[in-house]
Amino acid sequence: MSVRKLKPITPGQRFRVVNGFDQITTDKPEKSLLVPKKRSGGRNNTGKMTIRQVGGGHKKRYRIIDFKRNKTGVPGTVASIQYDPNRTAFIALLNYQDGEKRYIIAQNGLQVGQNLVSGSNVAPEIGNAMPLSDIPLGTIISCIELRPGQGAVMARSAGAFAQLMARDGKFATVKLPSGETRLILATCMATIGAVSNSDHQLLVSGKAGRSRWLGRRPRVRPVVMNPVDHPMGGGEGKSSGGHPRNRNGVPAKGYRTRSKTKASNKYIVERRKK
Repeated sequence: MSVRKLKPITPGQRFRVVNGFDQITTDKPEKSLLVPKKRSGGRNNTGKMTIRQVGGGHKKRYRIIDFKRNKTGVPGTVASIQYDPNRTAFIALLNYQDGEKRYIIAQNGLQVGQNLVSGSNVAPEIGNAMPLSDIPLGTIISCIELRPGQGAVMARSAGAFAQLMARDGKFATVKLPSGETRLILATCMATIGAVSNSDHQLLVSGKAGRSRWLGRRPRVRPVVMNPVDHPMGGGEGKSSGGHPRNRNGVPAKGYRTRSKTKASNKYIVERRKK
């Protein structure tokens, strides 16, 4: 893992920090696992803009990722580590012994030629996927299911990891990346190791145009809007705009919006830190 600071030969490169991509082994994706990616540009089915700050960006093709890791007991060899434009983490191409190819989220330290396997009673080594009931306590894990068979939904972005803290009955206690401690069914799958590309947080885009390449359009601060457009708009000069809130008037910055009667509240052992 490394980052590179560019020489300031243009204004946009003066503060630019780019990924070293030293983990990447090929720039040619597997064609059989690519599908077209259609973009909405923030418009709904009638063509009306319903989501602001979305549109433009470079054309992408979606890589089909195996989040379920349900090919149990069949060893797969890591053929390459690749860049994925649809996510912050790197992805790994697995060649299984029966000839099938699949993409998975690459873990930190994954090497080309390494053999990975998923299922019960496998070694708790980096990249292997196994139920929480079989993982040793204290292990760093990622790509965690919330419901058995659902596929990984938690700790999937660059550098993310959780920790298996305890087991009690049919539940396992997991400390999530947000700091929340939560009960998850022990039959849910998780992958050993932290997610790759942990240096992603150190990158600096350097110029506004790079946000446009990523499909992000300019954002207008609420405090400079008119009263008709936002609760924080209006006023003479640089007025503070009242208490922070969103366009619908719901308070922001500390206001708890989670329902007190939500069914999953009983599975949260400790809330995330503010």
